Amino acid sequence: MRKPALTRLPRSDRPRERLIEKGVDALADRELIAILLGSGIRGRSSLALAEEILVRYESIRSFADRDPARLLAIDGIGPGKASSLLAGVELGRRVVFAHERERAAIRTPRDVALLLMDEMRSLDREEFRVLLLDAKNRVIDVVRVSVGTLTASLVHPREGLKAAIVRSAAAIVLVHNHPTGVPTPSEEDVAVTKRFVDAGKLVGIEVLDHVIIGDGRFESLRESGYL
Repeated sequence: MRKPALTRLPRSDRPRERLIEKGVDALADRELIAILLGSGIRGRSSLALAEEILVRYESIRSFADRDPARLLAIDGIGPGKASSLLAGVELGRRVVFAHERERAAIRTPRDVALLLMDEMRSLDREEFRVLLLDAKNRVIDVVRVSVGTLTASLVHPREGLKAAIVRSAAAIVLVHNHPTGVPTPSEEDVAVTKRFVDAGKLVGIEVLDHVIIGDGRFESLRESGYL
C-alpha cells in the first residue's frame, strides 16, 4: 500500500526558508518566534503558537520580563520551547546592550535612562539592577540583583557589590523600575540606596546614583538630593 504523499506547506508558512531566501529583516515577529519554537504541537503549527504568544504578551516589548512562568502558562509551551524563546530574547538583549555600551559612557542619569528605558519601562514587576562602570564611567555590565517588590530584605548590597568586585568595577549605578510608570522615590528606595552607599564605602566602590525608571520618565536620587 502506497503511503500518502506529504503535503508541503505554502512557502509563507515556512519561516526558515523565507529567512534564508529573503533575509531575517523580511520576517514578521510571529515568524521569528516560530523559528525559535522549532516546531508546533499536535493540531497547531509553530506559527499558530507564535500568534498566541504575541496575543498573550500584547506587544513584542513585553518579552523583556524574561519570566519562564509566563511562557509555560501557554498551552503547548513546555520547558524546551520556553528556554529557546528566552535564550533568543536574552541573546538579542545582549547584542543591543553591547552595541549601546560601546558608544557612550555614563555621564548623567539621562544616559542611564537611554540605555535601559525601552527594556525596563514595560516590566510588570519591580526589577533591581546594578550598572558596573570602569574608571572612565563606561559600562562593563548590567547585573540583575532581584525581581519583585523592592524591600531592604530582598535587595542586599552584597549581591551587587560582589559582582562589582569580581568585575573590577570602579563605581556602580543602581537602577530599578516602577511598574506604575511613576518614578517618584519611595522611603524604601531611599533606604536601599543608603545601604548600598554605606556598603560601597567599606569596599571602595562608589555608588554614583540610583535611577528609577518609569514609563517614559525617570528620577535620579542624586539629583533629588538623596545622595
